[in-house]
Amino acid sequence: MRMQTLLRLFLTISLLVLPETARAQFVVYTDLASFLAATSGAGVDSFDDLFPGDTPNGPLLRNAGTFAYSASVNTSSFFGAGSAGDTWLSANVSTDIITFSGFDATVRGVGGFFFGTDANGAPMASTDLFVTAMNAGGSYSQTLVSPTVGSFFGVVSTGGISSLTVEVQTPTAGFAWPTVNSLTVAGAPTVVPEPSSFVLLAAGAAGVLVIARRRTRG
Repeated sequence: MRMQTLLRLFLTISLLVLPETARAQFVVYTDLASFLAATSGAGVDSFDDLFPGDTPNGPLLRNAGTFAYSASVNTSSFFGAGSAGDTWLSANVSTDIITFSGFDATVRGVGGFFFGTDANGAPMASTDLFVTAMNAGGSYSQTLVSPTVGSFFGVVSTGGISSLTVEVQTPTAGFAWPTVNSLTVAGAPTVVPEPSSFVLLAAGAAGVLVIARRRTRG
């Protein structure tokens, strides 16, 4: 009975000390250089082929380097924010959720510059965004607090990423629209720890405890 109690305690502590992103099979990056160093073959979709003020209907079939993907919103209409030569992809309805999906099975990293814009497509301060990434094993969500046009956010997954969504939290004043620039899509990670390694570590340590207990019986 005492041994079972010790094992349960050990496994509980092991789960508690695991990084949350490792348990969720995602690692978060807030620096573009680190994100690129942790992945391979990254491609960027700058959205500069869109026209400011235009409202193209979705879903949009896009490419980030060699990676194809789809972009969609609830009401099917996007909005070209930003300016000529530096256009950003935004929703045409403030409550819409931008969804990036249709990634190739080899995609392990998705990131970009996520922020809010006003009705004219200009950056809007004090706007929080809610970003969620999904893979076959689950999801990871994070609130981006007052991000700017230069705030990078990316996730790297141990499995293929199926989608990434971006939506606006209630801004401090007025309305704001979810906006994305330079969506970056990448392949197999180079430094992401496999969650299975943590499981093996815990199992191995638990085995040591069992062996130690057996030796005391001799």
